[in-house]
Amino acid sequence: MLWGTGLITARAQADLRTEFQQRVANPRPQDQFVRIPGNAVAEIIIPRIDLDMIVVDSTDPAALTKGPGLYPNSALPWQDRGKVAIAGHRTTYLHPFWSLDKMRKGDLIQLATEYGTFDYRVTRVETVLPTATQVADQTEKPTLILTTCTPRFSASHRLVVFADRE
Repeated sequence: MLWGTGLITARAQADLRTEFQQRVANPRPQDQFVRIPGNAVAEIIIPRIDLDMIVVDSTDPAALTKGPGLYPNSALPWQDRGKVAIAGHRTTYLHPFWSLDKMRKGDLIQLATEYGTFDYRVTRVETVLPTATQVADQTEKPTLILTTCTPRFSASHRLVVFADRE
């Protein structure tokens, strides 16, 4: 089953990357950006865990089969304030956040968008209960969280990586 979900995601990522590269080459004005669930929003690059994937808009189950997903009420990476919140699978659908537990304070996370590339530095990593939704609360300054289930093969807790934009 894990192998099969990877094929689904690999195909979706290839299509999303083509769509995303076209938008980067021909960016729309920011005020014309429309959020559409399942569409490409950014490219996430995390050198520490060798991750380079396209982030889709939404965390609904269908969107997360394509890759990491941007929470519905999340800030967007190019905004000057607010928290960008991204969820990703840890054991299925190419398991983008398989090694998220390896992240350390100071690690780089990049979000490339059609409006530029934004660098974030990890400030802390925490394990919380799934009910701890306050981790996604908005902030005044531009910040980022990445969330995934933990431990692997369980949904009993959430692993959360917090980062500040440079």
